[in-house]
Amino acid sequence: MSPLLLEGLTDAAGFVLGGLVGFGVARLLGFDLFAQGYGDGSVIAIVAVGLGAGMGRAWARRWRMRRQAQDKPTLKG
Repeated sequence: MSPLLLEGLTDAAGFVLGGLVGFGVARLLGFDLFAQGYGDGSVIAIVAVGLGAGMGRAWARRWRMRRQAQDKPTLKG
């Protein structure tokens, strides 16, 4: 698989899964993302989804970098 394709797929998966986790956490705390208007609860839910998406993407990148480091042969001299 192309390294760029792998990078894009892992970033996208981390972003989407992190956003879903943020959405779930917001729902558990009682904040509705789809509430009418932009009340406090809706804004907090939007922030939770954004933070979750960013953290998911960061986790996916760290995971990918760790896997790439394990797959590289090491030179022992």
